Amino acid sequence: MEQKERILVIDDEVGIRSGCQRALTPHGYQVEVAATGQEGLAKLREDGFALVLLDVMMPDVSGIDLLEPILAHDPDVVCIIITGFGTVEMAVQAIKLGAYDFISKPFTADTLSLTVEKGLERRQLQKEARRLQQIEEEARRLSQEKAILEELDRIKSTFMLTVAHELRAPIAAIESYLTVILQGYASLEEQRPMLERAAQRARELLDLVGDLLSLAKLKQLKEDSKKQKVSLEEILDEVVGLHTTEAQQKQITLQVETCPCLPVTANPAHIKQLWTNLISNAIKYTSAGGKITVRLFPDDEGAVVGEVQDSGIGIAEEDLPHLFQEFFRTDQAKAVTPHGTGLGLSIVKQIVELMGGNIRVESELGKGTRFTFYLPADTTS
Repeated sequence: MEQKERILVIDDEVGIRSGCQRALTPHGYQVEVAATGQEGLAKLREDGFALVLLDVMMPDVSGIDLLEPILAHDPDVVCIIITGFGTVEMAVQAIKLGAYDFISKPFTADTLSLTVEKGLERRQLQKEARRLQQIEEEARRLSQEKAILEELDRIKSTFMLTVAHELRAPIAAIESYLTVILQGYASLEEQRPMLERAAQRARELLDLVGDLLSLAKLKQLKEDSKKQKVSLEEILDEVVGLHTTEAQQKQITLQVETCPCLPVTANPAHIKQLWTNLISNAIKYTSAGGKITVRLFPDDEGAVVGEVQDSGIGIAEEDLPHLFQEFFRTDQAKAVTPHGTGLGLSIVKQIVELMGGNIRVESELGKGTRFTFYLPADTTS
């Protein structure tokens, strides 16, 4: 006969042990016995059993006390308490602690077989229910992953279409100017301004390609091997020096306020790009006679805080949630400079998040904007 489940009988009475073996073995069960609780626990840990018949009263240990280690070892084990006269209350307590059922002495072979059969059926139903639950969870996980992949594919397609659109405009303009010149439709006097406009559109195209490359590198970067301790103040001084002339030409006051700060762990090129994008944007969108204030200071939570505040065109409230999206430009920004990549702030956000920081923006249309970023300080000596 094919062996069914393995059963362990733990009882200090030899008659109960042998009786259980005689009653259950003909039904195909493989039955092993143990005379003490410790012996039974050792056998259980050495080998697996589907069901344990457990005497509630034994000399070395109570069957109730064995329930916890048995179920801790294998939560699927079905425990059936064997109880004598006057210990039914203990059996009820055992059920509350995780036992499946109890059977009172003396019991018949039929009663034992029926109780064991029901216990094993319950075990099988529990295993099947858990298997179905795992299938459902796996199906749910796969569905979520499928949705994520579909969304990523949609984002990728949208990104590629947007890139193609942004590249098409300057390329078409350059091709148009060159075609007019090559086909002889422009006089010598007309050719120079056309070539200048073509060169300008080529520079815009290079800017776009450069920003796209920067953004792609930041998206792919997981561990930057060029990270080191960096002083934000030193790089800020360098960037401000590069933009002072541009601000002066627009008669913009560029004010810098710094307090001593701990360094950050970063790629110096990324910090330079972070300051450059924020300060150049502020100059670009601030009218002549305006003011830009750049601040650097530590906060009370161990972060280094950078701020770039301007008195420029500002940002409409409905545009704020989209500000860091790739290629997004407000109508006000387009009015000031029709041509732009719309990638600068996306790059800024990627840099800040790559360093474990965050950035926020506050703005009022027509009154100016303030960008504030928080980077974790490097506190190592």
